[in-house]
Amino acid sequence: MSIPFGLDLGNNNAVLAVARNRGIDVVVNEVSNRSTPALVSFGPKNRFVGESGKNKQTSNIKNTVDNLKRIIGLDYENPEFKEESKHFSAKLVKLEDGKVGTEVRFAGEKQVYSATQLAAMFINKVKSTVIDETKGNITDVAIAVPTWYTEEQRYAIADAARIAGLNPVRIVNDVTAAAVSYGVFKTDLPEGEEKSRIVAFIDIGHSSYTCSIGSFRKGELKVLGTAYDKHFGGRDFDRAITEHFADEFKTKYKIDIRENAKAYNRVLTAAEKLKKVLSANTAAPLNIESVMNDVDVSSQLSRDELEGLVSSLLERVTDPVTKALKQANLTAEDVDFVEIIGGTTRIPCLKNAISKAFNKPLSTTLNQDEAIAKGAAFVCAIHSPTMRVRPFKFEDIHPYSVSYYWDKQVEDEDHLEVFPAGSTYPSTKLITLHRTGDFTIEAKYTNKEELPPHVPVEIAKWEINGVKLNDGESSIPVKLKLRCDPSGLHTVEDAYTIHDIEVEELVPPPADAPEGTEPEYKKVTKTVKKDSLTIVAHTFALDEKKLNELIEKENELTAQDKLVFETEDRKNTLEEYIYTLRGKLDEEYSEFASDDEKERLKSMLAKAEEWLYDEGYDSTKAKYIAKYEELASLGNMIRGRYLAKEEEKKQALRAKQEASRMAEMAEKLAAQRKAAAEAKPEEPANGEGDVDMD
Repeated sequence: MSIPFGLDLGNNNAVLAVARNRGIDVVVNEVSNRSTPALVSFGPKNRFVGESGKNKQTSNIKNTVDNLKRIIGLDYENPEFKEESKHFSAKLVKLEDGKVGTEVRFAGEKQVYSATQLAAMFINKVKSTVIDETKGNITDVAIAVPTWYTEEQRYAIADAARIAGLNPVRIVNDVTAAAVSYGVFKTDLPEGEEKSRIVAFIDIGHSSYTCSIGSFRKGELKVLGTAYDKHFGGRDFDRAITEHFADEFKTKYKIDIRENAKAYNRVLTAAEKLKKVLSANTAAPLNIESVMNDVDVSSQLSRDELEGLVSSLLERVTDPVTKALKQANLTAEDVDFVEIIGGTTRIPCLKNAISKAFNKPLSTTLNQDEAIAKGAAFVCAIHSPTMRVRPFKFEDIHPYSVSYYWDKQVEDEDHLEVFPAGSTYPSTKLITLHRTGDFTIEAKYTNKEELPPHVPVEIAKWEINGVKLNDGESSIPVKLKLRCDPSGLHTVEDAYTIHDIEVEELVPPPADAPEGTEPEYKKVTKTVKKDSLTIVAHTFALDEKKLNELIEKENELTAQDKLVFETEDRKNTLEEYIYTLRGKLDEEYSEFASDDEKERLKSMLAKAEEWLYDEGYDSTKAKYIAKYEELASLGNMIRGRYLAKEEEKKQALRAKQEASRMAEMAEKLAAQRKAAAEAKPEEPANGEGDVDMD
């Protein structure tokens, strides 16, 4: 049985959660952190993903890729690419399909990877983390992504999960996942005739800001409105602070950190820490040793100065709130509670601005960092065939209108708005078209002028094959089942031709018929399914061949990483064995080895050490094992003698302690018997004493 896994794929950090033990648990990583850095670093031999990649970032800045979720499905020629590229230290390149990829130096060669591959590398890592922590089977995952993700980006993240060996049961909007977490664990939600509770969720994370308005009843959530600002997050505050210090250091220390990627990254990291300190203090210092050209820098920043640096950002705080309320047809007074999530909502000036926008205090019912992952884990559990969860229904909202277009074959319309803006999903619609033969149908956003720059108009296309006309027919009706699935993906689920047939049915008498009138059989016309049609989908999903190629590639890289890790482990084990054995040979093990054995073993250890730091410095796992076993053949024999003697000493000590305990017990029993005897009264002499008389 697969343990339901929820992944909050954040831009800076990811949070992992699983549904188990009748609850939702956040999974800690290999260093016991409750969040994992979302980046991939490429080294001379292997990849460093998550925590290990973060540790390598400063020293390996040009081969470390972060901000993974921002470049998924992004076109290189997209107007937003220029803005995104500012946040990358690795080289971004244009791929053959026009998308953004990255060029890094890996294993001594230049390599190019797509954003989907990079996301798959990270998802594969966190999958391993969950497996190691839960000791269970992990095959299904629900991934929380930004509300602004397009159809193409949702397909790309689903493909990344498949490359990592997971089945993406649902791609859920991150704030919706947090709202699910709120609705599932809140025990005081209205029911029956009570008014629905209206809750606004404000999520300001590392890179973006989202406001969603939800309507809650017990066991039910309906998203009423959602708006976002793609370029408003913690990283924008960090960069504003870094740019401020870059200007200051240029004047004060005559160094330009913008010319040195490592120096800039160190200041950026320090700026992030300073920003967090300013959330609780009015001023904070910044000190960095040898930031560049052996120059130590120091400065400080006040909270007021920070607010001045980000004044242009603060002017946009209320925009998503206003847009979300408008889409929901609500006013700020209609909102009952305002829940804040995301690390950046801890900044005081943002909290104050949001509170003023709704004219009410903010709530922190949810864990700001973990609510999304917990909601995603619950969503995954809903899809589990073996797990029972409390009933909870939720619907998300279409941000833009979607219409379906088809080639015109008869005198009829050639398109239809199927999913209007503001309507909820998942949802299914049935339409009937009159066709003269095979045809194509395409889903597009209805109003191009309403779309942001990153959203392409085209969504997907399907070929419908197998339409056959009978003699004398000019066209035939075709039924199409159109669906926007739970992940927000548009599909054509079914297509079939229909025709009318006459059947005899038992028809009840009309209401005004005389009493006692019997029902009778009559011929009626019914529309029934005739032939199923073949659907060939052309979506943004990877084709099976390409997907299998990437799965195979990821498996190869994973095997390579594992081999490098095991090789380093064996090398470290050999090195430790050499120094430990040499140190003990003249101490603990001295009396258990002959002079000849000592001399021979010391010679072997010296040769092994020389080999280890010379030709064996970059050797293979097998050679390290062989060298270890060569030393262990003699070393373990001597160690065995030592352990045998130690065991004899332990047994002798144990026997001595046992004998001592037995002696103490015997002495104690004897003392108890003596005390009992002394306490017993003397019997009367010569038969004198009390007797019973009848």
